[in-house]
Amino acid sequence: MLDMLRPGDVVIVWKLDRLSRSLRDLLSIIDTFAKLDVGFVSLTESVDTTSAAGRMLLQIIGSFGEFERNLIRERTYAGIARAKALGKHLGRPSKLSAEQRAEVLRSIKAGEKSQAEWARLFNVAPSAISRLVAKEALTKLLK
Repeated sequence: MLDMLRPGDVVIVWKLDRLSRSLRDLLSIIDTFAKLDVGFVSLTESVDTTSAAGRMLLQIIGSFGEFERNLIRERTYAGIARAKALGKHLGRPSKLSAEQRAEVLRSIKAGEKSQAEWARLFNVAPSAISRLVAKEALTKLLK
């Protein structure tokens, strides 16, 4: 978009967070707009950088937006840490049971079946079997 802007253009966004994720990025982009003689309007926050008051309001709103994102990030990490502390499994459930995983590892180690054969047998992606084998190898290495 920046390459297509010409003096006198106005960039319009629905909300400030659609333009950038941090106040630093927002101010850098707005500065680039100013150097290019391009205006900026945010419809949701009613910000228009073609005036001094609009530029000041933009910085204030951008600061609050970044603060809100940081709060959300902190709460998310705290929630993940709490879930882990309570022993909850995070992520998608495994398609293979513990017994199936053990059988796959035993069979591959013994050379009875290949990773690709097990992937077809259990209708999983070959990378799922590869990750299982790699995780087992890493676990043994760390012991």
